[in-house]
Amino acid sequence: MDIDLADLDFWRKPLKERNEAFARLRQLEHPVFFPEKKVPFLRSGKGFYALVRHTDVVEASRNAKIFSSEPAVTNPEPPSWVKQVFGESMVNMDDPRHARLRRIVTRSFSPRMLAGLQSDIEAACGRIVDDVVRDGPRDFVTQVAARLPIHVICDMLDIPQELREKVHQHVDISTAYTGVRPSLARSVQMAGQNMLALLALQRMVIKLGHERVADPKGDLVSLLVNANPDGEKLTDKELGSFFSLLLVAGNETARNTMAHGIRLLTENPAQRELLMSDFDTHINGAIEEMVRYVSPIMQFRRTVTEDYSLRGLELKKGDKVVLFYGSANRDESVFPNADTFDITRDAKPHVGFGGPGPHFCLGANLARQEMRTMFRELLTRLPGIRSVGEPELLLSNFDNSVRSQAFTF
Repeated sequence: MDIDLADLDFWRKPLKERNEAFARLRQLEHPVFFPEKKVPFLRSGKGFYALVRHTDVVEASRNAKIFSSEPAVTNPEPPSWVKQVFGESMVNMDDPRHARLRRIVTRSFSPRMLAGLQSDIEAACGRIVDDVVRDGPRDFVTQVAARLPIHVICDMLDIPQELREKVHQHVDISTAYTGVRPSLARSVQMAGQNMLALLALQRMVIKLGHERVADPKGDLVSLLVNANPDGEKLTDKELGSFFSLLLVAGNETARNTMAHGIRLLTENPAQRELLMSDFDTHINGAIEEMVRYVSPIMQFRRTVTEDYSLRGLELKKGDKVVLFYGSANRDESVFPNADTFDITRDAKPHVGFGGPGPHFCLGANLARQEMRTMFRELLTRLPGIRSVGEPELLLSNFDNSVRSQAFTF
């Protein structure tokens, strides 16, 4: 075929062309294998089978014993020494290690905890829109979409105000690193920048963790470094790894969806009018449809732990598969007229927060809460808000990120 999901040139193509390519792949009898080029100094797999149908992505997500998240879910897989320096991220673990960490941090995202955040989220949205009104519309990403998730996470962890700009800069560097690589020189440069950013983030939160052991507050860091009722707590490395994950994953889902979402509402005026006619009735459906349509995280990788038959494809132990969430979310067998943005559809089967199973996004409800609150603030106070022109997108096969989006109101 003339499709190569492992090649940077494929991800340079317009979204319409990529969606057409994935539609062709979904029609094939078996998942297709794509070889990968070796990247010096970084782990490089021998290639992967592309899981592009919704049913295949769901099956692999639910069956974590066969489709392992170890050694890593991103591409390229990091060298083994990275784990020794930075600790291991929860997304790169299987049970029982993954279950232990998730058990410790899950209480931080309970309905009660999220309800307690609502007033802070509303206040943050108000300040952000105040600033937009004062400064005028320039870039929706930097002025709105990128600010809210980082602000909320920093509030949850009670990060001092003077450190927050640094946090934002480090997150942007980490995000740019994940995904395809343009060249060896650029890959090495980005890897170095990413490591320095992660080290700075982890040192910051570990220092705060030590302070919160001695003087606990009502914040998330205090909750994680002091033992829960079962006597479990995070170590320094675990806290640092979780902080990095929370900042990158917790930021990107809401940020990317909001940035794409303002354009979707602009390009689909009937859907926008419907939402504004009865916000409370339609906003939850609108958010789920935005996440489905956007697929803010486009893929995760899994390693096959034993021989397994998937839709007639005989996978061998050690094979790699890649779960393409964007393709699964456009599967016409699950989402009729999948390329149509429709806030009234039942989009809940989408895998925009990851497939069902142990690795379903822990912060999904927080992201929904942030987006619901921000769109209410924007559409109430700036009812004429709309995107202008085409967005500037990050070149990546992993993160469906908008670098900038002009807008007006």
